[in-house]
Amino acid sequence: MPALNVEFSDRELEDLRQIAKERGTSMKALVREAAAADIARHRALQEGAEAFRRFFAAHADEFAAAFPDDEPAVRREERVV
Repeated sequence: MPALNVEFSDRELEDLRQIAKERGTSMKALVREAAAADIARHRALQEGAEAFRRFFAAHADEFAAAFPDDEPAVRREERVV
């Protein structure tokens, strides 16, 4: 498995040691779990944003009709023509 060297300040390293000790895990496992959680959160946000874009695109005319003042000028001009 590929590895990554990460530098921490003395304070951060001490905090990591303390947290790992409190959780009964290694520092390596603690940092890996934190990174994995952030990756999962990032993916979920990307998927949510993509789902929103698809939903918005599918209902763009409905949104435009419901909120005409929020429509970009270019889109309003396209509808008028």
